[in-house]
Amino acid sequence: MGMNMVSKGVDNTLEFLRRNDFPDMDVIGISGNFCSDKKAAAVNWIEGRGKSVVCEAIIREEVVKNVLKTSVAALVELNMLKNLAGSAVAGALGGFNAHAGNIVTAVFIATGQDPAQNVESSQCITMMEAVNDGKDLHISVSMPSIEVGTVGGGTQLASQSACLNLLGVKGASKDLPGSNSRLLASIVAGSVLAGELSLMSAIAAGQLVSSHMKYNRSSKDVSKVSA
Repeated sequence: MGMNMVSKGVDNTLEFLRRNDFPDMDVIGISGNFCSDKKAAAVNWIEGRGKSVVCEAIIREEVVKNVLKTSVAALVELNMLKNLAGSAVAGALGGFNAHAGNIVTAVFIATGQDPAQNVESSQCITMMEAVNDGKDLHISVSMPSIEVGTVGGGTQLASQSACLNLLGVKGASKDLPGSNSRLLASIVAGSVLAGELSLMSAIAAGQLVSSHMKYNRSSKDVSKVSA
């Protein structure tokens, strides 16, 4: 995502300054933590780091009712009380969402990103409101610090490279430098929006626990399964 490249540039710059202008300069450390890498910090929430993305969608009333098994009013109220008020009471820093971290981490591992950067990349505020005379749902996710890259590091691993290729963002774009990483960041945000809609609907419909028990628990006694 470019951080090591910047570090190399800073290191060379410091050496140039020490050699040519400030021979007595003592470099304590190349990073002062203002970045603030792999740590929850207000600076990234406010100023952004990496890619800043806003993703939005309008979900029709019939989809909310027939597919998501809830209502627009219920989702809007739940989002206000849970993602906004509840997170504020907890003192959240960029955590005004249901489970953005789940999706960000999954995509990061699959595409060869740094999973530890999930900390700031998952900073997200989810908003919901009724539109079109209260019939349809407008949902948006704002993510100011998605840190992704499509070259170097884990992106060169076979499985991760295949995933990037599947998404159409493998390597560097020859026509528009940086466009592949920007598109990957948009894919992350779009995936987060879908995840937010799914989990919030399950909670609003009272299906969270039952769905976990049905789909997230093995029906087999794994202790008795032989190798």
